[in-house]
This record gives sequence, C-alpha cells and structure tokens, in this order.
Amino acid sequence: MMPEILRPPVIRPKLRRRIGRWFYIQKRRFQWIFGKQKFAEYRKDMFGEVVFQHQTPLLRRLKNVDMYLQYNKITNLRLAAAKIDGLVIMPGETFSFWRMVGRPSAGRGFQEGLVLDNGKIDKGIGGGLCQMGNLLYWMVLHSPLRVTERWRHSYDVFPDENRSLPFGSGATLAYNYIDLQFRNDTQQSFQLHIRLSETELHGEIRCDALPEERYEVFEKEHEIRHEPWGGYSRHNLIARKVFSLKTGELLREEPVTENHALMMYQPFIESASGSEHEG
Repeated sequence: MMPEILRPPVIRPKLRRRIGRWFYIQKRRFQWIFGKQKFAEYRKDMFGEVVFQHQTPLLRRLKNVDMYLQYNKITNLRLAAAKIDGLVIMPGETFSFWRMVGRPSAGRGFQEGLVLDNGKIDKGIGGGLCQMGNLLYWMVLHSPLRVTERWRHSYDVFPDENRSLPFGSGATLAYNYIDLQFRNDTQQSFQLHIRLSETELHGEIRCDALPEERYEVFEKEHEIRHEPWGGYSRHNLIARKVFSLKTGELLREEPVTENHALMMYQPFIESASGSEHEG
C-alpha cells in the first residue's frame, strides 16, 4: 500500500457546502434521467437460494450519542428496507441505493438520526441509513455482484470496541451524490432480502441458482500513523479470496479497496462504542 499523508480536516463555509450539495444532487438526478445505466427497479417473490447473509444490531451504546437517535434510526431503516426488500438485479442491471430509497425527508416519515459531518457527530433527517449501506456493501463483497460506486468513510470516529468487521468494510451515504451502486455482470439474477427483527437488521443476497464461487473477505496491511501535523490516521487494504463452491479450491485472491481515514479519537485509549459504524 502506498503511503498517503492525510492533512488536517478543512471546514468549508456553510454557504459553499450548501451550494456544492445542491450542484451534486442535480448532477446525479441528470445522470439518472439521461445516463445509459439500466437500473434495477422490479421486485418479486423471494428466490430460493441464499448466496450470503449478514445481520447487525439495531441499538448500540455510542459515547455522547442520545439513544433517541438510535430509536429514530430504526424507523429510518424500516422505511429504506421497505423500498429495497425483494428487489431483483437482473443481468446488466445496476442497483442504486438512493434511486431506490429516495430522498429521506420528514414528509415521507423519516426521522432525525445520527449523522457524521466532517468527522463530528451530528443529527439529521434520515440519519443512521449508513448502517444499511454498510450491510449491503459487506454482502455484495461476498457475491459475484460488482461494486461500481462506493464511498469510504473519511473519518474513523469510534474506537474498535466490539467491532466485528474489518475497518473500512462499510460504505458511507449522503443523498444522493454519495451513493452505493453495484452491477450484475453475470448471467444470473440476484435478489436483495432486507428485514428488521426486534434487535437486528438482517440482510440476504439471494439467487435463482447458486453461483460457482464463494468469497472470503479480509483486511491486510493495517496500520495507524502519527501524521506530521499531530493527528492520527488509519490505513488498510481490503481483499477477498475466491474459492470454488464445488471443490473448495482457492481460485484466486482479489484486491477490493484501500482505506485511509483521519482518526477522531486517540488510538489505544479504551472508550465505549458500538461495532459496525453508523455513518
């Protein structure tokens, strides 16, 4: 992994940020209307074969975060799940999180939840949906679907206490220009099954027939650096091993992504946090 020096956070004026968001939102809408991508949009009864499944806890004790934001997040996740559950991604089609979920507004029932703004914990309508993005991204990495757009977290906000997945294995979201997209380049159809139980967010990728390969995702070259300006940064590579589903033979190892993030806490200091980050 090539060294990457991360500079201190730059806080831009609010007006510039608002204008920038407006511009990129309109640009994305233009791409949706006039672009050449064929987006998945139809839902069907559940396919029988499960390619991969994962679940994450709905409630976490996060330092300096009011629990009402966690409960509101559950409402936001239910609304998003209702738009995604049962979606079929046919050959040649692309999944777009924001194209399916739409703008998270109070008028549509979304509530105030936890959001991260320039590495700081804040609250906003639709907050907590990054948990859905994290879940989807992790599942897709264990399938033949190909990620075509994923934004990494620029900040590592919470320590690793109870973290169950490698650092940098999630996907951040912000309507609509920071999206999660993946495409089906195979000849099979895949389906998303998303639901909430009382305690967990559950996800499955299903298929009309099991693919010939299975995947094992892991991290390597993880390191924490003390930057020249005094802060700390965190880096790693995410890769996956591809096995034959029939024989179990290791077929190849593939790079997935590299992550570089500013740490918003002092490393090696114990602190209360949750596992997979909210975003």
